[in-house]
Amino acid sequence: MTSRHLALAPVTFEAGDLLLRPFDEDDEPAVAEAMRDPGILRWAAGQAVLEAPEAERGRRWLESRITGWEVGNAVLAVTDIAESSDTAGGALLGAVSLRDVNRIPDQAVTAYWVTPRFRGRGIGSRALDAVARWAFTPSIGGGLGLHRLTLNHVVINTASCRVAAKAGFQLEGTMREEFVEPTGRRHDSHLHARLATDRTPEG
Repeated sequence: MTSRHLALAPVTFEAGDLLLRPFDEDDEPAVAEAMRDPGILRWAAGQAVLEAPEAERGRRWLESRITGWEVGNAVLAVTDIAESSDTAGGALLGAVSLRDVNRIPDQAVTAYWVTPRFRGRGIGSRALDAVARWAFTPSIGGGLGLHRLTLNHVVINTASCRVAAKAGFQLEGTMREEFVEPTGRRHDSHLHARLATDRTPEG
């Protein structure tokens, strides 16, 4: 089997009271605000964002996420559908992504974050579950037809572990000293995965 690391067609879809859609340039103020959160900045922003001046972090984060679809990375804004009747959705609640789609055949890597004021509402797990369902849906049904999704988080980020488990991503093991902070501090990470054949989480 050969790799099919191809461009993806951007999608927008609903997940209950959530609207998941591609990011655009108008999201910069909301993303910049999210990048002020110490947790997002530490665990999910990326080195390029960390090295940028604070005023440029929103734009720097968005640059590769908006164009990522062209290289097999699906990055979706998680918004509140109740706040708007159009396809832009309402307030930015967080982000969920699939990267390296089909870099390894039929697989992708997931990631997510939720803005501070919307945490504790199950938004991360619901968005992650919705993206997984889309990823596992056969292409003829509008999905990606994938079989395995993985994610990893530092062991001390217990909130992320709860999100993964609630979205049906089983813990497979610990990757020793996998994550390195800019300070040089190393962290063990948990590896989670969900298969298309796994039982779908309730709710």
